[in-house]
Amino acid sequence: MKILIQRVAKASVEVDEKVVGSIGHGVLVLIGITHSDTAVQAAWLANKLIHLRIFEDSQGKLNQSLLDQKGSALIISQFTLYADCSEGRRPSFTQAAPSEIANPLYEHFVDEMRKSGIPVATGIFGAEMKVALVNDGPVTIMVER
Repeated sequence: MKILIQRVAKASVEVDEKVVGSIGHGVLVLIGITHSDTAVQAAWLANKLIHLRIFEDSQGKLNQSLLDQKGSALIISQFTLYADCSEGRRPSFTQAAPSEIANPLYEHFVDEMRKSGIPVATGIFGAEMKVALVNDGPVTIMVER
């Protein structure tokens, strides 16, 4: 399982030209799930994200977490994080978990984030989405478990 975290000033997601999720200050999180991932990994990654110090303190150092900042999270399922481009010109997505494995783990990750009290918005799992964001920094970090 991996998450790509982007610190944002704001972000939103549309499905069928309708905004289904939006946040202000916080993080846009793209989550990729592979076949062998578990709920334990999802919980670990959620905890890591909640406490990851990627926001600046009063001295300008990355020393504050999403929790410290009272930020929000927009969480988007992203099977293409498991693209394999090592051969040919078309990515292979065989490492991405099928929806019957990925969707419950995605929902578990979202639930773990919500338990922390962080406001969470989401896209729609498996839908064709348009994601808009205003990067803050930019700060982009990949975390795997």
